[in-house]
Amino acid sequence: MVRVPLTPEERLRGERFGALLRQARGERSMVEVAAAAGLSAETLRKIETGRAPTPAFFTVAALAAALGLSLDELAAACVEGPQAAEFRQAG
Repeated sequence: MVRVPLTPEERLRGERFGALLRQARGERSMVEVAAAAGLSAETLRKIETGRAPTPAFFTVAALAAALGLSLDELAAACVEGPQAAEFRQAG
């Protein structure tokens, strides 16, 4: 299976998501949060740095639970531009 390259918007969304995770993690170590989410620290590192900009849904859900965030909060924080207004109105 050939993976379609990500668009610039998808890469930016991944970077916003990673920054949000880093901010939400605060003083907690990457190892601590990754373990709480059932992930490896390397997987979390890749997500936080944008090297894995499209993590699987269950990975995102596990990170949200480990960080005390709702999936709605994560989605709203990662949407930008015209989609952001549409998303916030729908929520």
